Amino acid sequence: MDENATGGPATARTDPATILAHARREVLEGGRGLDEASVLAVLQLPDESLTELLALAHEVRMRWCGPEIEVEGIISLKTGGCPEDCHFCSQSGKFDSPVRSAWLDVPSLVDAARQTAATGATEFCIVAAVRGPDERLMSQVREGVAAIQAAVEINVACSLGMLTQAQVDELAAMGVHRYNHNLETAQSHFTKVVTTHSWEERWETCEMVRAAGMELCCGAILGVGESLEQRAELAAQLARLEPDEVPLNFLNPRPGTPFGDYPPVQPRDALRAIAAFRLALPRTILRYSGGREITLGDLEAQGMLGGINAVIVGNYLTTLGRPAEADLKMLADLSMPIKSLQSTL
Repeated sequence: MDENATGGPATARTDPATILAHARREVLEGGRGLDEASVLAVLQLPDESLTELLALAHEVRMRWCGPEIEVEGIISLKTGGCPEDCHFCSQSGKFDSPVRSAWLDVPSLVDAARQTAATGATEFCIVAAVRGPDERLMSQVREGVAAIQAAVEINVACSLGMLTQAQVDELAAMGVHRYNHNLETAQSHFTKVVTTHSWEERWETCEMVRAAGMELCCGAILGVGESLEQRAELAAQLARLEPDEVPLNFLNPRPGTPFGDYPPVQPRDALRAIAAFRLALPRTILRYSGGREITLGDLEAQGMLGGINAVIVGNYLTTLGRPAEADLKMLADLSMPIKSLQSTL
């Protein structure tokens, strides 16, 4: 007999109190991330349950990650002119966007790393808008990483697109602490977001990074036309990959891109997503990333109290962020300690 028709257990599973009680048992008490179906149930919770959901996600973060917040700065070594067609990205050379190709020199990288370290950040990420690094880029990264390590006490991360095994091994040998390569969206939605490379190619780079001993940073951009079911799918795929860090980006529609007229994610939906990803990934660094200022505005502190335990300070790659001082004040107002460098080495 169909239990839905009788008002039995299948109906009970959709009750908000039941969903939250299940999440509490599994994640807070058991330390197990929610599966895809349970994440979807969380994403479908009504607004009336949001306060309780965020409180639970915060408890999970405190229990399994602790109170400290990791602060990171990023810099674009090579901006614009990317041959890929990620539909949300103004750095693609395939779209008529105002971003133009430019390179940053090594002294500028070192100076940016110094400024980042001065905020209390423990992580500095070098980013390049490329499909994958050629020898010119690898040479500049090699020189830049060595110069930063000689001048600044900070962990160096990189985000250089898809890698070969030889490039993975070289970055690990350089002492690159963490490598970022986002899945971006669920596998079932990927071809509607990117057509010039596959989701599987991204996954392969992520697996090579983990196997080489670097920390893996792998996240998502929400608001690119995905359904709630696909957000839950993505959370489950990230959990299977077991990244050390998951940056959560929210679409900031860029003029000239195919997604330039998409509406931003609604604030309550964004907060639900933050909590749901925390419940899927209880021990992972969950980082506020691009678009949070547009999406959440004055509600950013609620995200910090709903599972987030890391922030990117300052500007992003082609969009403005909040001043670092504003984020540091927010953390101080929330009595959230900043993770020290020593504890990350």
